[in-house]
Amino acid sequence: MSNNKIGVHALVWVGGWSEDEARTAISSTKKAGYDVIELALMQPEKEPVDAMSFTADLLSEYGITPTMSMGLSDDTDVSSDDADIVAAGRRRLEAAVNVARDIGCQYLGGVIFSKLGRYTQPVTERGYSHSVETMAWLADKAAESGITLGMEFCNRYETNVINTTEQTLRFIEAIGRDNVVAHLDTYHMNIEERSFTDAVKAAADAGKLGYVHVGESHRGQLGTGSIPWDEFFTALRDVGYDGTITFESFSSEVVNPQLSSALSIWRNLWTDSMDLATGARAFIRDKYGA
Repeated sequence: MSNNKIGVHALVWVGGWSEDEARTAISSTKKAGYDVIELALMQPEKEPVDAMSFTADLLSEYGITPTMSMGLSDDTDVSSDDADIVAAGRRRLEAAVNVARDIGCQYLGGVIFSKLGRYTQPVTERGYSHSVETMAWLADKAAESGITLGMEFCNRYETNVINTTEQTLRFIEAIGRDNVVAHLDTYHMNIEERSFTDAVKAAADAGKLGYVHVGESHRGQLGTGSIPWDEFFTALRDVGYDGTITFESFSSEVVNPQLSSALSIWRNLWTDSMDLATGARAFIRDKYGA
Protein backbone atom coordinates (compact mmCIF):
# COMPACT_ATOMS: atom_id res chain seq x y z
CA MET A 1 0.00 0.00 0.00
CA SER A 2 1.52 3.33 -1.06
CA ASN A 3 1.30 6.56 0.90
CA ASN A 4 0.80 8.88 -2.06
CA LYS A 5 -1.81 11.60 -1.74
CA ILE A 6 -4.48 11.13 -4.42
CA GLY A 7 -6.15 14.15 -5.99
CA VAL A 8 -8.93 15.08 -8.39
CA HIS A 9 -9.19 18.08 -10.69
CA ALA A 10 -11.86 20.61 -9.71
CA LEU A 11 -13.31 20.58 -13.24
CA VAL A 12 -14.63 17.09 -12.56
CA TRP A 13 -17.12 18.82 -10.26
CA VAL A 14 -17.66 22.45 -11.25
CA GLY A 15 -16.89 24.95 -14.00
CA GLY A 16 -16.58 28.04 -11.82
CA TRP A 17 -15.54 28.96 -8.29
CA SER A 18 -18.35 30.73 -6.43
CA GLU A 19 -18.70 29.85 -2.77
CA ASP A 20 -21.45 27.32 -3.58
CA GLU A 21 -19.35 25.77 -6.35
CA ALA A 22 -16.33 25.61 -4.08
CA ARG A 23 -18.32 23.80 -1.39
CA THR A 24 -19.70 21.37 -3.95
CA ALA A 25 -16.24 20.62 -5.33
CA ILE A 26 -14.42 20.30 -2.02
CA SER A 27 -17.12 18.30 -0.24
CA SER A 28 -17.46 15.99 -3.25
CA THR A 29 -13.71 15.47 -3.32
CA LYS A 30 -13.89 14.32 0.30
CA LYS A 31 -16.93 12.12 -0.32
CA ALA A 32 -15.28 10.40 -3.28
CA GLY A 33 -12.28 9.44 -1.15
CA TYR A 34 -9.62 11.87 -2.38
CA ASP A 35 -7.00 13.73 -0.34
CA VAL A 36 -6.30 16.59 -2.77
CA ILE A 37 -8.25 18.93 -5.02
CA GLU A 38 -6.47 20.62 -7.91
CA LEU A 39 -7.78 24.12 -8.55
CA ALA A 40 -7.55 25.71 -11.98
CA LEU A 41 -7.47 29.51 -11.96
CA MET A 42 -7.04 30.95 -15.44
CA GLN A 43 -7.08 34.59 -14.31
CA PRO A 44 -5.76 34.60 -10.72
CA GLU A 45 -5.35 38.38 -10.64
CA LYS A 46 -9.15 38.70 -10.81
CA GLU A 47 -9.88 36.41 -7.87
CA PRO A 48 -11.51 38.43 -5.05
CA VAL A 49 -10.08 38.28 -1.56
CA ASP A 50 -13.27 36.73 -0.18
CA ALA A 51 -12.93 33.82 -2.65
CA MET A 52 -9.55 33.01 -1.17
CA SER A 53 -10.99 33.27 2.32
CA PHE A 54 -13.91 30.89 1.78
CA THR A 55 -11.68 28.51 -0.18
CA ALA A 56 -9.20 28.29 2.69
CA ASP A 57 -12.06 27.81 5.17
CA LEU A 58 -13.67 25.03 3.12
CA LEU A 59 -10.39 23.21 2.61
CA SER A 60 -9.85 23.27 6.36
CA GLU A 61 -13.43 22.19 7.08
CA TYR A 62 -13.20 19.10 4.88
CA GLY A 63 -9.53 18.31 5.48
CA ILE A 64 -8.60 18.56 1.79
CA THR A 65 -5.16 19.62 0.52
CA PRO A 66 -5.09 22.08 -2.41
CA THR A 67 -2.83 22.14 -5.43
CA MET A 68 -3.14 24.63 -8.28
CA SER A 69 -2.62 24.53 -12.02
CA MET A 70 -3.06 27.09 -14.74
CA GLY A 71 -2.24 27.96 -18.33
CA LEU A 72 -1.33 31.29 -19.86
CA SER A 73 -3.02 33.04 -22.79
CA ASP A 74 -1.82 34.80 -25.95
CA ASP A 75 -1.57 38.11 -24.15
CA THR A 76 0.30 36.66 -21.13
CA ASP A 77 2.59 34.19 -22.92
CA VAL A 78 5.97 34.35 -21.17
CA SER A 79 7.59 32.51 -24.09
CA SER A 80 6.71 35.40 -26.40
CA ASP A 81 9.35 37.50 -28.13
CA ASP A 82 7.40 40.58 -27.00
CA ALA A 83 8.69 41.99 -23.70
CA ASP A 84 5.32 43.62 -22.89
CA ILE A 85 3.51 40.30 -23.21
CA VAL A 86 6.12 38.63 -21.02
CA ALA A 87 5.66 41.37 -18.41
CA ALA A 88 1.89 40.79 -18.44
CA GLY A 89 2.51 37.08 -17.98
CA ARG A 90 4.76 37.74 -15.02
CA ARG A 91 2.03 39.82 -13.38
CA ARG A 92 -0.44 36.96 -13.83
CA LEU A 93 2.00 34.39 -12.50
CA GLU A 94 2.85 36.50 -9.46
CA ALA A 95 -0.88 36.79 -8.76
CA ALA A 96 -1.15 33.00 -8.97
CA VAL A 97 1.63 32.55 -6.42
CA ASN A 98 -0.17 34.99 -4.13
CA VAL A 99 -3.45 33.07 -4.50
CA ALA A 100 -1.66 29.81 -3.74
CA ARG A 101 -0.05 31.36 -0.66
CA ASP A 102 -3.36 32.74 0.60
CA ILE A 103 -5.18 29.38 0.47
CA GLY A 104 -2.29 27.39 1.91
CA CYS A 105 -1.33 25.72 -1.38
CA GLN A 106 2.26 24.52 -1.74
CA TYR A 107 2.17 23.43 -5.40
CA LEU A 108 1.58 25.48 -8.54
CA GLY A 109 1.91 23.70 -11.86
CA GLY A 110 0.54 23.48 -15.35
CA VAL A 111 1.48 25.35 -18.51
CA ILE A 112 2.97 28.33 -16.70
CA PHE A 113 5.95 28.57 -19.05
CA SER A 114 3.97 29.42 -22.23
CA LYS A 115 0.44 29.91 -23.41
CA LEU A 116 -1.88 26.90 -23.28
CA GLY A 117 -2.82 26.49 -26.91
CA ARG A 118 -1.70 25.72 -30.43
CA TYR A 119 1.31 27.42 -31.96
CA THR A 120 2.04 27.61 -35.67
CA GLN A 121 5.84 27.68 -35.41
CA PRO A 122 8.58 26.49 -33.04
CA VAL A 123 9.50 28.56 -30.01
CA THR A 124 12.20 31.10 -30.83
CA GLU A 125 15.53 31.29 -29.03
CA ARG A 126 14.47 34.64 -27.54
CA GLY A 127 11.09 33.25 -26.48
CA TYR A 128 12.68 30.21 -24.85
CA SER A 129 15.06 32.47 -22.93
CA HIS A 130 12.14 34.64 -21.79
CA SER A 131 10.38 31.52 -20.50
CA VAL A 132 13.42 30.19 -18.64
CA GLU A 133 14.17 33.59 -17.10
CA THR A 134 10.55 34.01 -16.03
CA MET A 135 10.43 30.57 -14.41
CA ALA A 136 13.62 31.33 -12.46
CA TRP A 137 12.13 34.65 -11.32
CA LEU A 138 8.83 32.95 -10.39
CA ALA A 139 10.59 30.13 -8.55
CA ASP A 140 12.30 32.69 -6.33
CA LYS A 141 8.93 34.35 -5.64
CA ALA A 142 7.33 30.96 -4.91
CA ALA A 143 10.16 29.89 -2.61
CA GLU A 144 9.34 32.78 -0.29
CA SER A 145 6.03 31.03 0.47
CA GLY A 146 7.29 27.45 0.39
CA ILE A 147 5.68 26.76 -2.99
CA THR A 148 6.99 24.26 -5.53
CA LEU A 149 6.55 24.95 -9.25
CA GLY A 150 5.68 22.10 -11.62
CA MET A 151 6.53 22.21 -15.31
CA GLU A 152 3.68 20.28 -16.97
CA PHE A 153 4.96 19.41 -20.41
CA CYS A 154 2.09 19.02 -22.84
CA ASN A 155 1.52 17.66 -26.31
CA ARG A 156 2.48 19.57 -29.45
CA TYR A 157 -1.02 21.06 -29.81
CA GLU A 158 -0.94 22.76 -26.40
CA THR A 159 2.59 24.19 -26.18
CA ASN A 160 5.73 24.45 -28.30
CA VAL A 161 8.20 24.88 -25.42
CA ILE A 162 8.38 21.44 -23.77
CA ASN A 163 6.59 18.29 -25.00
CA THR A 164 8.59 15.44 -23.44
CA THR A 165 10.24 14.50 -20.17
CA GLU A 166 13.69 14.87 -21.74
CA GLN A 167 12.94 18.42 -22.90
CA THR A 168 11.46 19.27 -19.53
CA LEU A 169 14.52 18.11 -17.61
CA ARG A 170 16.75 20.28 -19.81
CA PHE A 171 14.38 23.20 -19.26
CA ILE A 172 14.45 22.70 -15.49
CA GLU A 173 18.24 22.48 -15.52
CA ALA A 174 18.36 25.83 -17.35
CA ILE A 175 16.05 27.36 -14.71
CA GLY A 176 18.44 26.23 -12.00
CA ARG A 177 16.12 26.35 -8.98
CA ASP A 178 15.57 23.60 -6.41
CA ASN A 179 11.81 24.20 -6.10
CA VAL A 180 11.07 23.43 -9.76
CA VAL A 181 9.98 19.89 -10.69
CA ALA A 182 8.71 17.88 -13.65
CA HIS A 183 4.95 17.38 -13.84
CA LEU A 184 4.17 14.17 -15.77
CA ASP A 185 0.73 13.73 -17.37
CA THR A 186 -0.22 10.40 -18.93
CA TYR A 187 -2.57 12.00 -21.47
CA HIS A 188 0.29 14.02 -22.97
CA MET A 189 2.87 11.25 -22.50
CA ASN A 190 0.68 8.91 -24.53
CA ILE A 191 1.06 11.29 -27.49
CA GLU A 192 4.69 12.35 -27.16
CA GLU A 193 6.77 9.76 -25.27
CA ARG A 194 8.36 6.64 -26.70
CA SER A 195 8.30 4.85 -23.34
CA PHE A 196 6.38 5.51 -20.15
CA THR A 197 8.97 3.55 -18.18
CA ASP A 198 11.91 5.50 -19.56
CA ALA A 199 10.16 8.84 -18.97
CA VAL A 200 9.36 8.08 -15.33
CA LYS A 201 12.86 6.72 -14.69
CA ALA A 202 14.53 9.75 -16.30
CA ALA A 203 12.57 12.20 -14.15
CA ALA A 204 13.22 10.17 -11.02
CA ASP A 205 16.94 9.75 -11.76
CA ALA A 206 17.21 13.53 -12.13
CA GLY A 207 15.52 13.99 -8.76
CA LYS A 208 12.75 16.00 -10.44
CA LEU A 209 9.71 13.69 -10.50
CA GLY A 210 7.43 15.98 -8.53
CA TYR A 211 3.79 15.63 -9.58
CA VAL A 212 1.67 13.26 -11.66
CA HIS A 213 -1.56 13.62 -13.61
CA VAL A 214 -3.40 10.43 -14.48
CA GLY A 215 -5.66 11.08 -17.45
CA GLU A 216 -7.03 8.62 -19.98
CA SER A 217 -6.17 8.86 -23.69
CA HIS A 218 -9.64 10.30 -24.44
CA ARG A 219 -9.80 12.22 -21.12
CA GLY A 220 -12.65 10.04 -19.86
CA GLN A 221 -12.81 7.28 -17.24
CA LEU A 222 -9.52 5.61 -16.38
CA GLY A 223 -9.06 2.16 -17.89
CA THR A 224 -11.35 2.74 -20.87
CA GLY A 225 -8.78 4.10 -23.32
CA SER A 226 -5.30 3.24 -24.57
CA ILE A 227 -2.96 4.36 -21.75
CA PRO A 228 -0.56 1.53 -20.72
CA TRP A 229 -1.54 1.74 -17.05
CA ASP A 230 0.28 -1.36 -15.85
CA GLU A 231 3.55 -0.06 -17.33
CA PHE A 232 3.05 3.41 -15.89
CA PHE A 233 2.16 2.38 -12.36
CA THR A 234 4.90 -0.25 -12.32
CA ALA A 235 7.40 2.46 -13.28
CA LEU A 236 6.16 4.74 -10.48
CA ARG A 237 6.44 1.87 -8.02
CA ASP A 238 9.91 0.92 -9.23
CA VAL A 239 11.29 4.43 -8.67
CA GLY A 240 9.55 4.76 -5.30
CA TYR A 241 7.42 7.75 -6.26
CA ASP A 242 5.66 9.02 -3.13
CA GLY A 243 4.22 12.31 -4.41
CA THR A 244 0.73 13.38 -5.40
CA ILE A 245 -1.21 11.54 -8.12
CA THR A 246 -4.12 13.60 -9.43
CA PHE A 247 -6.95 12.31 -11.61
CA GLU A 248 -7.77 14.66 -14.46
CA SER A 249 -10.80 14.26 -16.72
CA PHE A 250 -12.89 16.64 -18.78
CA SER A 251 -16.32 16.51 -20.38
CA SER A 252 -18.67 19.06 -21.88
CA GLU A 253 -20.97 18.17 -18.97
CA VAL A 254 -18.91 20.60 -16.83
CA VAL A 255 -17.82 23.75 -18.62
CA ASN A 256 -15.27 26.42 -17.80
CA PRO A 257 -15.44 28.81 -20.78
CA GLN A 258 -11.70 29.45 -20.92
CA LEU A 259 -10.29 26.06 -19.97
CA SER A 260 -12.80 23.99 -21.92
CA SER A 261 -11.95 25.96 -25.05
CA ALA A 262 -8.19 25.77 -24.48
CA LEU A 263 -8.38 22.00 -23.99
CA SER A 264 -10.83 21.42 -26.88
CA ILE A 265 -13.49 19.75 -24.73
CA TRP A 266 -16.22 19.38 -27.34
CA ARG A 267 -18.09 16.23 -26.32
CA ASN A 268 -19.57 14.48 -23.31
CA LEU A 269 -17.29 11.73 -22.08
CA TRP A 270 -19.28 11.38 -18.88
CA THR A 271 -22.33 12.93 -17.22
CA ASP A 272 -22.14 11.77 -13.60
CA SER A 273 -19.23 13.43 -11.77
CA MET A 274 -19.43 11.30 -8.64
CA ASP A 275 -19.61 8.05 -10.59
CA LEU A 276 -16.59 9.15 -12.63
CA ALA A 277 -14.58 10.21 -9.57
CA THR A 278 -15.30 7.15 -7.44
CA GLY A 279 -14.57 4.88 -10.39
CA ALA A 280 -11.23 6.58 -10.99
CA ARG A 281 -10.36 6.40 -7.29
CA ALA A 282 -11.08 2.67 -7.27
CA PHE A 283 -8.98 2.22 -10.42
CA ILE A 284 -5.96 3.96 -8.85
CA ARG A 285 -6.38 1.91 -5.68
CA ASP A 286 -6.55 -1.31 -7.68
CA LYS A 287 -3.61 -0.52 -9.96
CA TYR A 288 -1.30 1.24 -7.53
CA GLY A 289 -2.56 0.38 -4.07
CA ALA A 290 -2.81 4.07 -3.16
